[in-house]
Amino acid sequence: MTSSAPIDLRSDTVTRPDEQMRSAMAAADVGDDVLDHDPTMRALEERVADLLGTASALWVPSGTMGNLIALMLHLKRGDRFLAPHGAHVLNHELGSAAWLAGGMPDPLDWDAGPGRPTAETVRAKARITAAYDALHTTLLCLENTHNGAGGSVVPPHEHAQLAAAAKELGLKVHLDGARLWNAAAALNVPPKALTVGVDSVQVCLSKALGAPVGSVLAGPEEFITAGRRVRKMLGGGVRQGGVVAAAGLTALDRVESLAEDHDNARRLAGGLAELGWQVAQPQTNMLLAAVPDVQLTLQRLTSVGVLAVPMSGQVRFVLHRDVSEDDVEEVLRRIGQAGI
Repeated sequence: MTSSAPIDLRSDTVTRPDEQMRSAMAAADVGDDVLDHDPTMRALEERVADLLGTASALWVPSGTMGNLIALMLHLKRGDRFLAPHGAHVLNHELGSAAWLAGGMPDPLDWDAGPGRPTAETVRAKARITAAYDALHTTLLCLENTHNGAGGSVVPPHEHAQLAAAAKELGLKVHLDGARLWNAAAALNVPPKALTVGVDSVQVCLSKALGAPVGSVLAGPEEFITAGRRVRKMLGGGVRQGGVVAAAGLTALDRVESLAEDHDNARRLAGGLAELGWQVAQPQTNMLLAAVPDVQLTLQRLTSVGVLAVPMSGQVRFVLHRDVSEDDVEEVLRRIGQAGI
């Protein structure tokens, strides 16, 4: 990346497949996944299921589709589901949880920290009432890391407490783990340590890990069998899926490199703080900065070739595998030189 080129910190979805990943895609063993279950797709699904500690898994084109399939299977029309305030399923999936899955969303306060409700909050919201006109709460949706809270992490003991509270009241638990790889890397635990007690989990391959497309929905075998039918219903059945599955397998070999993104996020946060910015200390690969005027700040950043986005009323920067330590220093140089 040259010093004059834009440095894209809008998301970890902007990464481009490198030659190793492109070569794996070109050489993939393929078959019709709808008819015969593509062999490379099967290998990816089995590997992800093992990493997450589930019996089975299903490749889907996007995290939004993975979450939607889970909600469609877990909810009956009119059921209420709980999710942390600002969760992706509430704010960034175009209302599909209500429109297509028929669920009534209800946000949970962050009383345990950014992006994190307490188990008692879950119990208070989900307690069963005998009133015939009361909503039936049947599902808890968790998110780890929490995007809207700046990539905040839910540690294993808190996750287990939340899942246990849900089970006490007969709720299913779905985990939106789009960036679960980041949470596991930040906590130095295996991903399956963060899926205890869930009935389903979705993980993304095209965000932090750098694949060009794809997520995986995981859970019990019967759930995934039903999920495969819903995926087809939603238009997510693919033919020679091994081409994109090969990219996912390559991406999974790079989980350890996420620590470098986290280091770069802390490096950027420290540099911005030295320049007078009000920045929350990042837990993973993204950071939020509070500024007086978000849109004006984004315009000024764009003018010096630094790309960011608004998030939760702040400016969000996301570090990823296509941004180096030198790029971070260049970002700080540009912002400092422009007096932003």
